[in-house]
Formats: sequence, structure tokens, C-alpha cells
Amino acid sequence: MEKFEKLTGIAAPMPLVNIDTDMIIPKVFLKTIKRSGLGVNLFDEMRYDRQGNEIADFVLNKPQYREAQILVAGDNFGCGSSREHAPWALADFGIKAILSTSFADIFYNNSFKNGILPIVMPQDVMDVLMADAEKGANARMTIDLENQVVTTSDGQEFPFEVDSFKKQCLMNGLDDIGLTMEKAPSIDAYEAQMSQARPWV
Repeated sequence: MEKFEKLTGIAAPMPLVNIDTDMIIPKVFLKTIKRSGLGVNLFDEMRYDRQGNEIADFVLNKPQYREAQILVAGDNFGCGSSREHAPWALADFGIKAILSTSFADIFYNNSFKNGILPIVMPQDVMDVLMADAEKGANARMTIDLENQVVTTSDGQEFPFEVDSFKKQCLMNGLDDIGLTMEKAPSIDAYEAQMSQARPWV
């Protein structure tokens, strides 16, 4: 997992509320267990028509937002079923941070485990951030995880809260496997000790 320290990028405005995991990645694409390759189907039913052609007015199909790394979203983002494919698809597309007034709990935790920073902001701040995102590709937002500050394209700064453990995991690029592998010397020592104590196992 890539380290997340400071991100400056294009923010795409998605003011819809209750964007659920089936909207993020429809169930038809859940057959894979690979984390890669799902980005092309992110928001599939909103991005493409029934013939597979792009819907021009969908935000991520607009030229100024094709390289977006930040989503500025409506309330209750990531609700619905607990599919981990949702953050996989977002990450594969290139989304590294999502800002909203609230997230579904399972999606929120899955995001951290997949290198995505979900940030909760009050509605008045979200209104400012949404307006900034609507300026397009020339208005780049900065997210400083170490100092826990979001900065708009015109320099307005907004602090945010984040769990200290989740923050350190993101900043060090550690998912659950990475956290386990940090304990590899202790695990190896334990296994060696058990092999001597119980060679029949």
C-alpha cells in the first residue's frame, strides 16, 4: 500500500447523498478477488449508457475531472452492502481521498485499509469545499495528513480529525498484512520455539 502523507490534486464534486456501494461498483463486477482492474467500472451505471458509451455529463467523464484524486461527496457516502470492492474500485481509478459529512462505518474502515483517506467535515465546510471542487482542474485542493488540514485552491484551511492509529497506518503505507509483517521477527521466533518444544506438531 502506498504511503499517504500529503496530496495535492483535482477534486471532483459529487453532491449526491447516500451514494451506496452498489453505485460505486455494481454487483455484476464482484466476481474478481483482485484489487486491480475495477477502476474502469467505478460508478459504472452512472458513467456509461446501456451501449457502454460514456455519459458526457457525469462528473468523472468530464475532461477537467478525469484525473481527479479527491472526491467531494454528499452525506452518507459508502452506505449499502459491505463490499470491499468499493474502495478497491475507487483506489484503482486513482481516488486517494474522499470528503463528506458522514460515511457508512464499514466503508469508512475499509477505505483506510486500502490506502484511501475518508475525511468527515461539517456541512458548512463541505459547502466551501464543494464550491472549490466545482471550479475544475485548475483549482487543486491539498490534503496534509500529518498536520490534518485540507487547503482549498484559494488558500482556505480547514482542520480535520482522524484516528491516530489509522493515520499512522496510512502515513506508513500499512494495511492489515503490512501490520502483521512488521511482527515477522517475533512470529518467526515463536514458531522456532514451538518447533523445539513440540516437534511432533
